[in-house]
Amino acid sequence: MMKKIQGAIVINEERCKGCALCVETCPFGLLQIAVRKVNTQGYPYVEQTNETDCTGCANCATVCPDACISVYRKKVL
Repeated sequence: MMKKIQGAIVINEERCKGCALCVETCPFGLLQIAVRKVNTQGYPYVEQTNETDCTGCANCATVCPDACISVYRKKVL
């Protein structure tokens, strides 16, 4: 059986300024700007909508101008 690669996204919500570049870049639409939530700086931050569909492509982390996103990849059955 071939193993599938699954990604895990960690967002530093306190550093996020809500620019939404990562939201636009995600090929699977797994990120969104938080609704009615802001960080301590007053910015609405990005949250992940679905954790199981992430492939770990890291497009979101690559385009983030404030380096708020870390992506990890793991093999699952």
